[in-house]
Amino acid sequence: MPQFDSQFEENLYQLRREKLQQIADIARTQNPELADIAAKYPNSFAFTHTIPQLRALGGPLDTETLAAQHVEASIAGRIMAIRVQGKAGFAQLQQGGQRLQLYVRKDDVGEPTFALYKLLDLGDHIGVSGYLMRTRTGELTLHVQSITFLSKAMLALPDKYHGLEDVELRYRQRYVDLIMNSGTREPVPTLAQTAAIVNAAVPALDAAAPPAQDAEAVAEPTPINVRETFVKRAAILRAIRKFFDDRGYLEVETPMLHTIAGGAAARPFTTHHNALDIPLNLRIAPELYLKRLVVGGLDRVYEINRNFRNEGVSTQHNPEFTMLEFYQAYANYHDLMQLTQDLITTVAQEVNGTTLTHFNGTEIDLASENWRKLSMREAITKFAKEELGIDTSPDTFTSVDNFRAFLKTASIATDDWTQENSQTRNTSDGEKRGQRIDEIHFGIRRIHEQLNISYPDSSDLGKMIAETFELFAEPHLIQPTIIYDFPLAVSPLSKIKPNEPDWVERFEFYIGGFEVGNAFSELNDPDDQLRRFESQLEDRKRGDDEAMAEVDEDYVRALGIGLPPTAGEGIGIDRLTMILTGSRSIRDVILFPLMRPHKPTPEQDNEQPHGESAE
Repeated sequence: MPQFDSQFEENLYQLRREKLQQIADIARTQNPELADIAAKYPNSFAFTHTIPQLRALGGPLDTETLAAQHVEASIAGRIMAIRVQGKAGFAQLQQGGQRLQLYVRKDDVGEPTFALYKLLDLGDHIGVSGYLMRTRTGELTLHVQSITFLSKAMLALPDKYHGLEDVELRYRQRYVDLIMNSGTREPVPTLAQTAAIVNAAVPALDAAAPPAQDAEAVAEPTPINVRETFVKRAAILRAIRKFFDDRGYLEVETPMLHTIAGGAAARPFTTHHNALDIPLNLRIAPELYLKRLVVGGLDRVYEINRNFRNEGVSTQHNPEFTMLEFYQAYANYHDLMQLTQDLITTVAQEVNGTTLTHFNGTEIDLASENWRKLSMREAITKFAKEELGIDTSPDTFTSVDNFRAFLKTASIATDDWTQENSQTRNTSDGEKRGQRIDEIHFGIRRIHEQLNISYPDSSDLGKMIAETFELFAEPHLIQPTIIYDFPLAVSPLSKIKPNEPDWVERFEFYIGGFEVGNAFSELNDPDDQLRRFESQLEDRKRGDDEAMAEVDEDYVRALGIGLPPTAGEGIGIDRLTMILTGSRSIRDVILFPLMRPHKPTPEQDNEQPHGESAE
């Protein structure tokens, strides 16, 4: 079968197939009318509690209270540990992100069921009924009175003591990642601990029964809790919806197949509709459709949408991602600045119970009063001074020649630092600082090359300024920061500032060193919009494959019907989830990130870990 990674795994599959048949034979012996397929793969189990519910119910109760109350329950789940010794055994059942210990005794369940128990493997699904108790070690345990086999794990889970640690394999096999890395893994017990468990674990239920090993001896939570990350992601989406619903916004859905890729600067994925015989693009942004709705009188709308951009993969980028976009009529970008702070603060408090979060080893405070605001020009000035000790002037951003002079000064400063600190670069601090200086030096050179090659007419000062901002400022924007007033050249859909025709009413907010959201006062002049679309076509002819390939004439027509003064914003849900869960990579917050297909070599086949069931 194609899922086998090695000959060992194929052999194990065959062994478990034989066990499955033996389990089915036991079930049919007890119920001769049961079909073979029903014995192997039952389709239901009537449980009374989930494991989290049962732990919450029995957790506060001591041994005597549990014995007096005789709390009966039926639960179902996956076996994550199992031990058999003589006529008794312990197992760990996992469900709902939590585990509960089981105590199974032959005299209680009967010989056929105990024979079935001994055929179970890690990963099998079972249903059990019994009553709660505590072992002598104090572990909350279900004393099992009946077992129902539900499903056999035909392939082995990873070694339970190490979980699934290979990062790439975790992304490829998220189903295994969710099972193994749910915050429930226990460390390897020492020989002394094992001896103590065997001697003390079993309560005095049957003096004739030999002691069995307690399956959860010295449990402590694992630092990886993948399940919790995605539970929080769902909570983030709920909190966002509640925030906007409470403020009179209407949640809408717009098309994912577009005839014209617009609403953002990005290379689209292309496809073809056979029946209509037309080329189509997967959505890169819903913006132009959402603003059509505002034209139509839906004054406050939002959409939580999937976008697709044919771009590179990094710790901050996945070609398929989730965005929140919202639009508010009769508002401008200043209104959305405050709304954004309120949104992020509210969601953080709702999901984490605090505005404090930890990301990349740094504590970040998302409280609204902790946000700072800088214009893009102020940010370049501030961080160029901090990084290199150089100054800007009011004229630095007014012409290409003046900005060239600033870049030249910055380049000279990097050269001077390198010469003056050639010896100190050997220290750890000096090496880190040297790497940053090199990054700035080569970034400046790249900006010059783009100016000289891509834009020989030296007309695009705005793009130079935006790239210089990214170079100097972005690494410093760890605490929540709003950067406002962007160059017109990188903002084809934003409204121009009344007194500065080369700048627009736009802001982005940054947390953790990267952009999380982008907002602006929407352009509602149809003539100006048409000119900017046409300028995008010229950019594409000059080699910018992220510029629009076609004018969206219907959107220009919609503006002709009349778009009221409107502000809109897009926020990356994946990046926000990274911040609120402390995840370092976007792949950690996407259940199934895009991966290159993996085909193991024969050498790799022999190196595959075989899991605990190799025993």
